[in-house]
Amino acid sequence: MAIEKENKAVVINGDMISPGENRQVKINIARLPTGTLIDIPVHVFNGKKAGPAVLVQAGLHGDEINGVETLRRLLQDDQFKIKKGAVIVVPILNVFGFIHFSRDVPDGKDVNRSFPGRKKGSLASRIAYHYTNEILPQIDFGIDLHTGGGLRHNFPQIRYTLEDEKSKDLALLFNAPFHFSSRLITGSFRKTAFKMNKPIIVYEAGESMRFDEKSIAIGVQGVKNILIGLGMLAGKPPKKTSIWFDSTRWIRASRAGMFIPEVKNGSSILKGQVLGTITDTYAKKSNKIKAPFDGFVFCMNHQAVVNQGDALFHIGKQ
Repeated sequence: MAIEKENKAVVINGDMISPGENRQVKINIARLPTGTLIDIPVHVFNGKKAGPAVLVQAGLHGDEINGVETLRRLLQDDQFKIKKGAVIVVPILNVFGFIHFSRDVPDGKDVNRSFPGRKKGSLASRIAYHYTNEILPQIDFGIDLHTGGGLRHNFPQIRYTLEDEKSKDLALLFNAPFHFSSRLITGSFRKTAFKMNKPIIVYEAGESMRFDEKSIAIGVQGVKNILIGLGMLAGKPPKKTSIWFDSTRWIRASRAGMFIPEVKNGSSILKGQVLGTITDTYAKKSNKIKAPFDGFVFCMNHQAVVNQGDALFHIGKQ
């Protein structure tokens, strides 16, 4: 009879979380002008038995609150008991942005364009530096929760790295309505993790500063699906129903005016179908926006008045 190996300890900011221990630790970042210390809360669930170490994080952009609520619900779930391996949960990475209802930190820089960061760089760079050195060495892979920008709503979707087959496997386990590959962006958390051979998938759902119940529920279940699929959490893996996109395309406004969508986000579309209309305020001119191919809408702009070139629909095809 084989004896299962004991899991390894997790060490963050000098704090050791032993196998079988669940604890919250903190990564000290900086202080507010008032002298108030700002740190990143990190929840660690370290199983007794050996297994993978998984990072689940949200709030990399401070105004993307759907992911924060997703992880809050996960943390309060009495059934969230890790059988093996370790789960590191970071509900709010960009605490500064969260406090100011902002995507960025107070100096205007984007933390997700500042990785791997510098110890004595800008505030965004310092946050990225500490996170890269304290968290990434501890994990085998990660799930990064995001939302669309202001007035831009993402239907629940998973993005993975084309060059990383493991990230595609994770995307399938998550089982969001849609999944597809997306390019690595310079300075992003995902690209830095990729260079360290740490697969990361990105869950995009909802829009900034608004709770979206469907997005939150799918996010909670998706994280559980991965942990269940890896034997880290009790439960039965669901039937895989996620739709894969071979390619995606933004549909942009050909003229300025009032934008009236005529399809729902997440719906299937046919080539030539009218997706929406742009009209002037005098009812003199209007422009129909038509689908260039059969596929699905997975992002919509909710801005009522748009300028020429604004992104209106993000569509994908199989």
